[in-house]
Amino acid sequence: MKILVTGGLGFIGSHTVVALIEKGYEVLIIDNLSNSSISVLEGITKITSVTPNFTKLDVRDKIKLREFFEKNQAIQGVIHFAASKAVGESVENPLLYYENNINALVHLLKEVKALEHQNFIFSSSCTVYGQADELPITEDAPVKPAESPYGNTKQIGEEIIKDSTKVNPEMKAIALRYFNPIGAHPSTEIGELPIGVPQNLIPFITQTAVGKREKLSVFGKDYPTEDGTCIRDYIHVVDLAEAHIVALERLMKNKNKSNFEVFNLGTGKGNSVLEVITTFEKVAAQKLAWQFADRRPGDVIAAYAETTKANQELGWKTKYNLADALKSAWQWELKLANKN
Repeated sequence: MKILVTGGLGFIGSHTVVALIEKGYEVLIIDNLSNSSISVLEGITKITSVTPNFTKLDVRDKIKLREFFEKNQAIQGVIHFAASKAVGESVENPLLYYENNINALVHLLKEVKALEHQNFIFSSSCTVYGQADELPITEDAPVKPAESPYGNTKQIGEEIIKDSTKVNPEMKAIALRYFNPIGAHPSTEIGELPIGVPQNLIPFITQTAVGKREKLSVFGKDYPTEDGTCIRDYIHVVDLAEAHIVALERLMKNKNKSNFEVFNLGTGKGNSVLEVITTFEKVAAQKLAWQFADRRPGDVIAAYAETTKANQELGWKTKYNLADALKSAWQWELKLANKN
């Protein structure tokens, strides 16, 4: 069975490719390498002893995308990761996010529509909930005005997919609303590989600890939380990758209850930024250089998942905790430092 993974050399994409290959799927990857590296392909090969079929391709390029699909009509499922993903960057450069995240999705869905098997998994985000009224956040929580252009592209993306499944009963789709993916593969062959200055907390922590960054900035200390810092639900990327396979197989086996479904993917537990720093310091056995900074535009106060729906309907649960994920991220960072 051929599965297409867009953005398959990215952080979550590469871990999902590994999980797919380990389950016996034939994986096709398209990626424009704008926020990933071709070296990731080597890491995937080392872990699985399989080199997946890779095509350098920008999903925004309608003509080349069509040519790709014309050559690969036997695709039985598509997992769509290819998108820009940083809240702060989206506030600074909204047009990039609308072009990359919306246009690319529309082009892709047009091609999926021509396939015999239209099983579509969408990489969504808990940012669709905006500033949640109640915690933990359930899938029934209202989708409120987005706090950032990034969050808005995920809301719009879900609406586009939902509308597509309404008029095309052949298409079945699941939007997976991630909370905060972190960590690395236990082999340390693949992990988070941000280009330039990291926009996310964990790679900034590990890069600071290894001496690549001078100091970590903690954005805001006066939020209405126990220690004044933002709270997030940090999920190990290996757990997250596994959920994509389970969701895809739900569609392939026609176990979905409707043609468009949504599931939260998280641990169900929230940790503040200061808790993450403390846990990392224990795992790495060293102190971290950090300082408080002003609040960052687009950040919500707290977000963590109610995971009952995913646990019960997908039969999926996280296996790893925060310390496990931070330990794997640290081992990955150390490996990168040794390479360089």
